[in-house]
Amino acid sequence: MKKRIVALGLAATMTAALLAGCGNSSKETKAETKAETTAESTTEAAGENTAEGDYKYAVILKTQASDFWTKMWKGVEDKAEEMGITVDIYSAQNEEDFEGQVAILEKCINDGYDGIAIAPLSASNMVSTVAAATKAEITIVNIDEKLDMEEMEKQGGAVVGFVTTDNVAVGAKGAGYIAENVEKGSKVAIIEGKAGNASGEDRRDGAKKAFEDAGLEVVGSIPADWDRQKALDAATSFIQQNPDLKGIYCCNDTMALGALQAVINENKLGEIFVVGTDGDTEAVDSVNKGELSATVAQDPAGIGAKGLELLVEAVQAGNKGEVGVVPDMTPVDSVLVTKE
Repeated sequence: MKKRIVALGLAATMTAALLAGCGNSSKETKAETKAETTAESTTEAAGENTAEGDYKYAVILKTQASDFWTKMWKGVEDKAEEMGITVDIYSAQNEEDFEGQVAILEKCINDGYDGIAIAPLSASNMVSTVAAATKAEITIVNIDEKLDMEEMEKQGGAVVGFVTTDNVAVGAKGAGYIAENVEKGSKVAIIEGKAGNASGEDRRDGAKKAFEDAGLEVVGSIPADWDRQKALDAATSFIQQNPDLKGIYCCNDTMALGALQAVINENKLGEIFVVGTDGDTEAVDSVNKGELSATVAQDPAGIGAKGLELLVEAVQAGNKGEVGVVPDMTPVDSVLVTKE
């Protein structure tokens, strides 16, 4: 039987701990309203799941505060509809809401989900709670940001799959575009995400190697915490200290747009290549205007859809993962977006 898709935010009437985990985007507000108006039918559907041998699935994303995560949310919804299942989707309030995201997972464990796909805010913030989910015999799929698998093993946590973009290749692709368009020996810089974030560090490492392999001089690589203003400040510093700077690779589009503003402020538009990552709508629009040089577009909808697909397959097969076993990465490809 085909089930409805129930996209749930955390209602304002929940405890303060859970409220901290609630997203505040317009999409989540709409989801909360839907949840409230269909509470009775949701309960009935859960009863049907139990009676018919179906299962309860949840997906916990990082946030809904950016185009990337909104697209992933939609990808999960569309895949659930295609598969004829119900999935409850949650997200943290923002990229700093570590405790709130943990509270969401704790609630999902208590609510008795059979399978949960998780995009953790960091490699470590969800480890102990994922271990608790494993002990509760809940199947876990890891999305986007890779959990610290060594610590997972120590605490008794297991995942059955890991779905993400190959972020080393993403960084190399973005830096490679700059390398193709500047002279050998040119000075370039990297603006990273948050220190300790695996996805951002992989992009940084891929970009750094691509720059060095192309014979370019990397004058600096510093984190800007995924923040536009911090990236603007970092880029301004790079430009002022290196008047002959030719390129800046940024580990997401929000920071790339900040770096672009620094380039504009310093009257260097057209002289310095700025490349971002994610393929956000604002970044693609900027590329089309001839401002941002390029962005490496991920497929967040594809990542979310594949994560849900792997989760459903594992739950239905009775696969709950094995502590100490690191699953192979299931990569979702990226594409370089330029004005051409």
